[in-house]
Amino acid sequence: MIQKIGVIGAGQMGNGIAQVAAVAGYEVVMIDIKEEYIQKGMETINFSLGKLVIKERMTVVDADSAIGRITTGTDRNLCADCDLVVEAVPEILSLKTEIFSELDGICKPETILASNTSSISISTIAGSTNRPDKVIGMHFMNPVPIMKLVEIINGDSTSEATNQAVVEAAEKMGKTALSCNDAPGFVSNRILCPMINEAILALQEGVAQPEAIDGIMKLGMNHPIGPLALSDLIGNDTVLHIMNVLHEGFGTEKYAPAPLLIQMVGEGKLGRKSGQGFYTY
Repeated sequence: MIQKIGVIGAGQMGNGIAQVAAVAGYEVVMIDIKEEYIQKGMETINFSLGKLVIKERMTVVDADSAIGRITTGTDRNLCADCDLVVEAVPEILSLKTEIFSELDGICKPETILASNTSSISISTIAGSTNRPDKVIGMHFMNPVPIMKLVEIINGDSTSEATNQAVVEAAEKMGKTALSCNDAPGFVSNRILCPMINEAILALQEGVAQPEAIDGIMKLGMNHPIGPLALSDLIGNDTVLHIMNVLHEGFGTEKYAPAPLLIQMVGEGKLGRKSGQGFYTY
């Protein structure tokens, strides 16, 4: 029975996961390497809950209760009595395996260890622990409080009981949990990123301007945002990273990142976060 959840990382994804878990009634401990990161994460949670109160989608009492269920710290040992720990740190394999190996030693034997990775193999991460049956992917979408999906990824050794417990926890957080098996890019990014890459190739080849490419996909395919604007939102560097994971994982040219994407990342045109991508912000 999951009652207490640890979140490793207080950044954009981590604080969102901590928020939805606390609102759902779970005790939460949010951990990061620096106190300033934790402070920033808590400010984001307070702001987000404040917006929900203003929109009358939550009462002040419920918002305060949720905040009261979150404890913070810089010591991973605070996860010792958690029933589920969700890692939400940058997409660096060595960092994730180091954290999972450490958590494996800290947490009680029945604790489930989950990764919010969007592209790194769950089976590989599980290999750094002595509990591969209790390691799983919980890929939340950004922004976490708003997006309904959690993509649940089963590694080669993930048990049915682990999957069931995590699906139930995600549903208690108000999410729709859909499961898949470990493969490069899982389902979401395996389908999404090649579509974005194809849009970049169309631009590179002079087929159409960014506004036309995005407009055609929005109006013709009923997408809420065009692929180039979406790439800017995700971060062109992140899209390139995922295309490289797919290219390496499948070993076919179908997944080769567009030269224009590589060039733009090299020039620091990362999208919204840098102020310049396919559009200027």
